Amino acid sequence: MVTRKSPYPYWFVLPAAVVFTVLFLAPTIASFWFSLTRWDLFSTQFIGLENYRQFFREPFLIQGLINTVIYAVLTSGTKTVLGLLLAVLLTSGLWAQGFLRTVIFFPVLVSTIGVGITFSVLMHPTRGLINVALAAIGIHGPGWLTDPALALYSIVFVDLWKGIGLATVIFIAGLASISPDYYEAARIDGATPRQMFFRVTVPLVKPATVTVITLSLIGGLRSFDLIWAMTRGGPGFSSDVLASVIYKQYQAGFYGLSTAGNVILFVLIGLIVLPLTVWFNRKEVEL
Repeated sequence: MVTRKSPYPYWFVLPAAVVFTVLFLAPTIASFWFSLTRWDLFSTQFIGLENYRQFFREPFLIQGLINTVIYAVLTSGTKTVLGLLLAVLLTSGLWAQGFLRTVIFFPVLVSTIGVGITFSVLMHPTRGLINVALAAIGIHGPGWLTDPALALYSIVFVDLWKGIGLATVIFIAGLASISPDYYEAARIDGATPRQMFFRVTVPLVKPATVTVITLSLIGGLRSFDLIWAMTRGGPGFSSDVLASVIYKQYQAGFYGLSTAGNVILFVLIGLIVLPLTVWFNRKEVEL
C-alpha cells in the first residue's frame, strides 16, 4: 500500500513563496525582458541586445562600471582589514573600550544622506572646515569633491567612516566565539602575539570575515545614495557608478538602456559575490 504524503507542510511555505515571487522573481524576469526592448509608459518595442551594445559603446557608462568595481573593492577590502584590527583592539582590555565601541558604531546609525550632505559641506574647496583647518597650518587643501582625480576616493573615505563600525561589530562577535583555550595552547607553545594573530585569530574568525566581505562588496557594488548626495556622479563622470548612471538614464527617458544597466549590475554582483562566497566556504580552517 502506497502512503500519500500530506501537502500540509508545504502550506507553511506558500506565503513566503508568494511574497518571493511577487516582490523578487517576477520583477527580475520583467527586468530581463524590458532590457531587450525600447519602452516607455505607453509602448514597448523589442530590439534584442541593442541596449547592451549601446551600453558598452558609451564611454561614460564604461567609466561608471569601472568606478563601481574600484569603489566596491576599496571599501570592502579596507573595511575588512580595519574592522578586524579595531575589533582586536577593542577586545584586548583597552581602557574605556565600551565607550570606544559606541563611538565607532555611531556613524552606522546616521542617515546616509545626512552624512553625504555634511561631508559635502566639510569638504567644500574654499569654505569647508577641512580645508580651512589645513590653511590654518599653511597647507593648501585640494578640491576633495571638485577634483576628478580625488572625488571618488573622497567618497570612499566617507563610506569607510560610516561603515567601519558595522564591520568592527561583526568581527567582535566573531572574536567572542573563539575559545580562550586556543590562545592558551599557543602561549604554551611559545607563540608570539603576531603569530597568534595570524595563525589563530585570522583563521578562526573566518566566518565573520566572509560576512563582512560579502556585505561590503554587495553594498559597494550597489552604492548610490552617498555618491548622489555628495557629487551626483561629478565632476563630469569621474565619480559615477553603475547605480548613478542608471538613475541618470531613467531621468533622461532612456528606460530600456537603464533597465539593461540594472541587469548588468545584477549580473556583476552575482559574478563577483557568489564565486567568492563559495571559495571562502570551501576553505578549511588551518591552525
